[in-house]
Amino acid sequence: MILRTLGFSAPSAGAKLAPFHFERRDLRPDDVAIDILYCGICHSDLHQVNNDWGEGIYPMVPGHEIVGRVCGIGRAVKRYHVGEAVAVGCMVDSCQHCDQCSKGEEQLCREGMTGTYTSKDRITGETTQGGYSTYLVVREEFVLRIPEGLDLSRAAPLVCAGITTYSPLRTWNVGPGSRVGVVGLGGLGHMAVKLASGLGADVTVLSRSNAKEADALGLGADRLLVSTDDEAMTRAASSLDLIIDTVPTAHDLNPYLPLLDIDGTLVLVGQIGPLSEPTTTVPLIMGRRRIAGSLIGGIAQTQELLDFCGRKNILPDCEMIRMDEINTAFERMDRADVRYRFVIDMASLKS
Repeated sequence: MILRTLGFSAPSAGAKLAPFHFERRDLRPDDVAIDILYCGICHSDLHQVNNDWGEGIYPMVPGHEIVGRVCGIGRAVKRYHVGEAVAVGCMVDSCQHCDQCSKGEEQLCREGMTGTYTSKDRITGETTQGGYSTYLVVREEFVLRIPEGLDLSRAAPLVCAGITTYSPLRTWNVGPGSRVGVVGLGGLGHMAVKLASGLGADVTVLSRSNAKEADALGLGADRLLVSTDDEAMTRAASSLDLIIDTVPTAHDLNPYLPLLDIDGTLVLVGQIGPLSEPTTTVPLIMGRRRIAGSLIGGIAQTQELLDFCGRKNILPDCEMIRMDEINTAFERMDRADVRYRFVIDMASLKS
């Protein structure tokens, strides 16, 4: 079963995306073929297309927030059947035998996870291509089941933006009584607010102005704290147990660290690369505070997230676009002009 696939690809670093024809591999015994219905647009798609991280392989079909229906299965597949609603996130394979894979942390595979796009297939070495396309073929173990009743048109960002913020909430045991701060109210940040609130935490959004206060409260935050208001920041000292920092560009961590209580943690999930200012160790040493990082989550935890969102009806706020609007969407995303996640209706590509 070889699927002739149409996608939108970047032919070179920084190039505009354009239609691209290619073939998905023939199904292996443990493969699932997916007819893609919706694909979210992640800020990392823009980074990858621009080769900001130096990892780009071109032509590149981005997209790792994928929702669709099973349209074919390999002979050994037992978990899924044709017609079932499924999702695929940021990875499509891993070694499956190292200590991290064995405990369900495939994203931290000792041999390196295989990314949904701009990565190398572990068997053939072919470049993986992502979800801005009509079809996907993926190993059964990396397919996720979408709970019945969850809106398919809005579910796609859960498998990246959702799990990226859910994983640190679970790692640091957030629940009723927890005090969580969220820096940045974009695609990641708005999911952090919804999920932390859904887990029962008291949630504070940190922003440079009060312009997003109504949005923050509407998403489930208990308050917005203006980080440029020195008096307000001083009053809020030691008031948070966990800060999830979702800002995807270089920035200064120093204003946020005193907000952590003793043994509190600031977790970076947005910026990959250097920060803009040297970070003072004073609040870390004097309060046993920590700076940490977190990368998506394993397959089991991502399924846990989807099931949690199904029970709570937690979904991202999305703006639906056509496939031929992708370059405009990239330009808007670069200037933070989206509330809060773009999702491509893939029917527009098929038509």
